[in-house]
Amino acid sequence: MKKTDILEKYPPKMENVLLILHDLQNHNRTNYLSEKDLSLVAQHLNTTLGSIYGVASYYSMFSLTPRGKHIIRICRSPVCHCAGVNDVFDELTKLLKIDVGATTSDKLFTLETTECLGQCDLAPAMTVDEEVYGHLTAARIATIIAQYRRKRSHGRRRRG
Repeated sequence: MKKTDILEKYPPKMENVLLILHDLQNHNRTNYLSEKDLSLVAQHLNTTLGSIYGVASYYSMFSLTPRGKHIIRICRSPVCHCAGVNDVFDELTKLLKIDVGATTSDKLFTLETTECLGQCDLAPAMTVDEEVYGHLTAARIATIIAQYRRKRSHGRRRRG
């Protein structure tokens, strides 16, 4: 989908800024908002680039740098902390060989933290893209990551 098609879906009102930014980021294969994206939104909404940059940089769901195909967000809330999220976090960084904010060398995963996912009954919890995973253990983390890696390798074979 073209960026202009995305913009045309929304009336040029500031109340649509979050919807527009989400749509642009979701249609970017590297899961981020470029400076050009921000400029297009500013023009569409007849506002300043600084205003749009302020919105995009304020919300943690937006990124201004390229990210992996899958965004992993691990909950760092007190409930998840008490439920053992640190062990899960350690396993994730070991498996992915990256720290928070980094992207794997194959560009498949970016690891982020969030203060709360609103999934306390599933603690410890994380999301991969929009999928919620709860009651996490180191073994379950390994299984989840392996599933996403298999999906990628199966996709490659079908294209060839």
